[in-house]
Amino acid sequence: MLNLFSDIEPPMLEKVLSSYGMAAAIIQPHGSGLIHDTWKIIDQSQDYILQKVNEKVFKEPQHIADNIEAIDYWLKKNHPEYFFVAPLTTKNNEALLNIKDQGYFRLFPFVKDSCTYDIAQFPGQAFEAARQFGLFTRKLRDFPVENLKITIPNFHNLIYRYEQFRQAIQNGNPSRLQETKDDIYFLSSHDHIVSTYQKIISNKEFKLRVTHHDTKISNVLFDKNGKGICVIDLDTVMPGYFISDVGDMMRTYLSPVSEEEKNFEKISIREDYFEAIAKGYLKEMGAELNPLEILHFVYAGLFMIYMQALRFLTDYLENDKYYGASYEGHNYIRAGNQVTLLKRLLEKKDLFEEMVLEIAGK
Repeated sequence: MLNLFSDIEPPMLEKVLSSYGMAAAIIQPHGSGLIHDTWKIIDQSQDYILQKVNEKVFKEPQHIADNIEAIDYWLKKNHPEYFFVAPLTTKNNEALLNIKDQGYFRLFPFVKDSCTYDIAQFPGQAFEAARQFGLFTRKLRDFPVENLKITIPNFHNLIYRYEQFRQAIQNGNPSRLQETKDDIYFLSSHDHIVSTYQKIISNKEFKLRVTHHDTKISNVLFDKNGKGICVIDLDTVMPGYFISDVGDMMRTYLSPVSEEEKNFEKISIREDYFEAIAKGYLKEMGAELNPLEILHFVYAGLFMIYMQALRFLTDYLENDKYYGASYEGHNYIRAGNQVTLLKRLLEKKDLFEEMVLEIAGK
């Protein structure tokens, strides 16, 4: 993921590369994300992806490295056929390089003839992405999930996010509280989504699994024929519930416009994309999910969209201290965008639940 405002100078990157035994290479910014600084390294025989870990987001970078190393080892032992992109090690056998006063770096091999997409351009891409995320979790079904470390505490903890929202209502910016009263009312009146989540995490029929937690389509590598190769960007891989991965796909694939869209009339739910997500994910995970989990497939989308609406609105009420704002009212727009998306999904909930049962054959 690329930060266009990186203050890392080329000589420092060359020092990083020398730790991997690389002398000279072409270094260029790469990607469209906003979390890490990312560069493509073009060497004589091989291309690479170099990243500097964002320690403001990931306060314990070693936890990321430990999780990826454990998963890589387990997959090599149990599923050697599965294509997994693990970081390379330095001359000192380090998968995560720590340079004093500069931060943490890691180097990945660049997968030849692969590409990523920032948006799902047609249902077939959504199907392939959903299948890859499902395959990743299925291959790791017997992995000791309790051994994974938490890289972002409370990342998809809806109870925690709702409590933050309630605190913002009590202590937030008074003028913004007045401005957003309609969205506050709507989100408060749909707190049954929180109650359902509370029931899920207390019910042993909902299995904790190895969960990616960031299933936007840009985290899937595609080949030149449009087929999925593997999932990438494993920094948020932690113990979790399937609703996190399915929900994030629904939140980011179903509408033809992103969470940044200001014209809410453009926000819609595309039924063919929902069908693609359900078919792709259940192709790999249909036999893994139990009947109760299947019944909560559509809830996954409600869960994730609702949580993101809470987070955007909470940040707006707290004067944009977390996400920041590119213009006045930025997080209010984002919150309204997600509220609209949630309303659109609620309108199709019954239809989609029937569709899931038909696809799952249950």
